Amino acid sequence: MSKTKNYTPPLGKGATSEYDKTIRRWTREMVWRNAMLDLLAPKPGEAILDIGSGTGSFALMVKRRAPHAIVAGIDPDEEARGIALAKAEAADLHIQFGKGFASDAIPASADAVTSSLVLHQMPLAEKVISLAAMFEALRPRGRLILADYGQQKLLMRLLFRLTVQRLDGAADTQPNADGILPELVGEAGFIKVVERLRVPTVTGSIAIFTAKKP
Repeated sequence: MSKTKNYTPPLGKGATSEYDKTIRRWTREMVWRNAMLDLLAPKPGEAILDIGSGTGSFALMVKRRAPHAIVAGIDPDEEARGIALAKAEAADLHIQFGKGFASDAIPASADAVTSSLVLHQMPLAEKVISLAAMFEALRPRGRLILADYGQQKLLMRLLFRLTVQRLDGAADTQPNADGILPELVGEAGFIKVVERLRVPTVTGSIAIFTAKKP
C-alpha cells in the first residue's frame, strides 16, 4: 500500500483537531479503551504496535500501564501523528509514532497489535489488506485486540446511520454495520476470534474483539 494512498482522516469530514474531544464526548471512550487495555494486559519488554494510532490516545494508555513495554504507533495522517507526538512529549513517554499504513508495519515485529476505530473507515478490500498486515506484523502466538464499530442492530443501527455514516459515508462503513468483522479477522489467519464486549453509544455500538496468531 503506497504511502500516498487516499485514506479517510480520523474524524471523516470533521476536523482532526476536534477528534479527541468528539470521541470522548460521543463514544464513551474510556469504557471501551479501558476494556481494550485490560484485555491487552501489556507486559514489560513486550513490543506492542497500535495500527491506525491516530492522535495517540491508546498508545499513551498502554505505555502508562506498562512503562517497560516497547510501544509504537503507525498512522498515515500527518496532523494526527503530530498531535500524538506532542501528547507523548508532554507526558514524557517514549513512544515511536511512524507515518504509514498497516501494510508498512514490519513483519513479525510485535507481540501484540491493537487497532481502534480504523477499519470501519476503509473500503472492504482495504479492510482485508489491513487485517492481513496486522497478522503479518505479529510474531507467532501474538495477539490482536481490535475495537471498532461492529454489527449494528435496531436503535444502534439508526444512531450509526445518523452519526458515523454521515461523517464517514455509507459505502465503507456498511460492512461493519452488517457484522462482517469477525469473519474478516478469521479469514486473515487469526484463530480464537472472540467478541469480548459491545459498548452501546450514541454513535452506534463499538465492539471489542480478541484473536491470536497461531
